[in-house]
Amino acid sequence: MKPIVQVEGFTKFYGSNKVIDNISFEIYPGEIFALLGPNGAGKTSTLECIEGIRKATAGKLRVSDLNPEKDFKKIRKRLGVQLQASALPDIITVEEAMKMFCLYLGNETRYDLLERFDLKSMCNTEFCKLSTGQQRKLILAIALAHHPELLILDEPTAGLDVHTRVELHEIMREERAKGTAILLASHDMSEVEELADRVAILVKGRIVAEGTPNEIITSGDSNVKIYVKTLKDALSDIKLERAQATSEGYVVFDTEDIEDTVGLILSHIKSKGDKLMDLRIERPSLEERFINITRNGGIQ
Repeated sequence: MKPIVQVEGFTKFYGSNKVIDNISFEIYPGEIFALLGPNGAGKTSTLECIEGIRKATAGKLRVSDLNPEKDFKKIRKRLGVQLQASALPDIITVEEAMKMFCLYLGNETRYDLLERFDLKSMCNTEFCKLSTGQQRKLILAIALAHHPELLILDEPTAGLDVHTRVELHEIMREERAKGTAILLASHDMSEVEELADRVAILVKGRIVAEGTPNEIITSGDSNVKIYVKTLKDALSDIKLERAQATSEGYVVFDTEDIEDTVGLILSHIKSKGDKLMDLRIERPSLEERFINITRNGGIQ
């Protein structure tokens, strides 16, 4: 299968400031690829160069075998973009916005998308009178109006309520199932862990980790946390390393060996005549791994 997006040795300077340093990755049809990084890591510059808005200083960028810099007009018809700061004129109505973009792209007005996004009944509503979630859905509907091969989403659910977030996640899954390649930039690690097929983490313009969310998580400390709460204080003298108490009355054990540790804990509680009130196991999250990677400047 040929990739929709090819990035090879991509470097970007602003004057003498290098913001992207020789990065490479590919995105395939029917794949959600998440680009993560702290503010200033180079995510926006990467997205803008893939879109053709800015020029790469060095390296190769291709979208459907087209050069974003030289084939900008052709790429626009294969690319759908929803940016966090995207906006439309305040007084344009929902229907007018969809008509205008469909006319520009040479398509019939996509009323089916307005219906899919629960905007059909708001055709005559001005953009400024829509909620933040409705504005975000309209811009995403417009981005999908021409059946793009690549969909670029920059913080698509930031600031949205839970119901709208769930709805947009479902739409992203539907587009992936149709074969659309999705490039997702997000600070929401739970969103990325749930949706992304592959992840790349940028730190100071360099990719310092890449793989599936699970591969990223398990590439570091594989310990799990076991939270235990008892009726009395049976665990105060348990001889297990890396145990710490919490203000909620739990004792937390940090371990690689779940089975043996849980067995020792339960045996100790029984020997003390205590009663187990709660026991839960928390595995490392993508957010924890991301924090560890970026805190160390990408050194693993």
